[in-house]
Amino acid sequence: MAIKYSDEEINALLQERKPLPNDYRSRIRLRDKRGHKEGELDIQGADGNQFRLILRQSGSNPLDFSIILTICPQERTQLFRLRRYNSRTHEHTNQLERNTFYDFHIHIATERYQEYGTREDAFAEPTDRFSDFNSALRSMFEDCGFDVLQDPQQRLFDEV
Repeated sequence: MAIKYSDEEINALLQERKPLPNDYRSRIRLRDKRGHKEGELDIQGADGNQFRLILRQSGSNPLDFSIILTICPQERTQLFRLRRYNSRTHEHTNQLERNTFYDFHIHIATERYQEYGTREDAFAEPTDRFSDFNSALRSMFEDCGFDVLQDPQQRLFDEV
């Protein structure tokens, strides 16, 4: 499988400023979709890259969620998952490292996993930085260059 992005390019994309509109919460509407709710928001990065934030949550279990940051390459129709913040609802195994865990975790796009031929974000690390949908979203905002003005105690997303 061809490498789409090197580790250096992935890091630069994650660090690129991603200004959120003040009304981002009202612009993301979680809609029912095959057993879960899903919403999306397209974001123009400060360097001109187009990103998409995808929010997913189980319809039956609010603690079952995935918050995904993708890059939308102009020359391709396939989204590239840069980061994915997942709940603790399943066991995860890193294929190359052969380690397994059951915890909240962050999937990270890597050059290594692209070379191996798996999904770009198949590698994940367990984390104790979040324990629900809103704290996972806050962690992504902190880690991935998002600009959002708000009270630190404010819920980032009110529908969940």
